[in-house]
This record gives sequence, structure tokens and C-alpha cells, in this order.
Amino acid sequence: MLAMPSGNSACPDTGSRRRLAVQLADMIRGAATIRVAFTEPRQRWPHLHAVVKDETGTTLEVGRTTATVAARWILRVWPEADWTRPHTFRLSDATLIRSDLLAVGRGR
Repeated sequence: MLAMPSGNSACPDTGSRRRLAVQLADMIRGAATIRVAFTEPRQRWPHLHAVVKDETGTTLEVGRTTATVAARWILRVWPEADWTRPHTFRLSDATLIRSDLLAVGRGR
């Protein structure tokens, strides 16, 4: 694959993103989005946190290990993302969007 002068790939690795979406959908049945952040509400220090929602926006209950594994996998696929802000991974189209930008888009 060609590289840009910055050292980044000339085209994004969409294959790994789609594989991740398929793996997470298989691991967490009914999941549509996974919100990843380092601000878990019950912790005073930065702590990896994931919230899984279905198509209707209802939060799905997943185990702590499953949530942590999903969040780590997402971080590994997007290491260049600004993880000081929460991000939402949409499994349907394998895209990652900053969660605060989603709220702005809905008029909040």
C-alpha cells in the first residue's frame, strides 16, 4: 500500500474496521453502537468505559470484561483518534464518530 509523506497509509484500512464491526456484532448480540470513553461515571480517575446500545437506543447490559474487550479493540483500530473525548462506533457502517459531535448533530 502506498504511504503519504506523513507515513500514513494512502487509503484507510476499512477492512479491519469492517471485520471489527462483524466480530463485535457477533460477540454482543443486538448491539448497534458502542460508546467508548475514559470517563467511567463510577471512577474518579480515567478508566476505560464502554456503553452498548441497540437499534432503538436502549442500553444493553454487558459484562465488564466484554465491555472492556470491545473498548480495547476499538482503541486499537483507531489509535489516532482523540481519546480525550468519547467516541461512538456504529457497527452498521463500521464508522467511529466523536460522541459530542453526535449530540450537536441532533440539536442538543
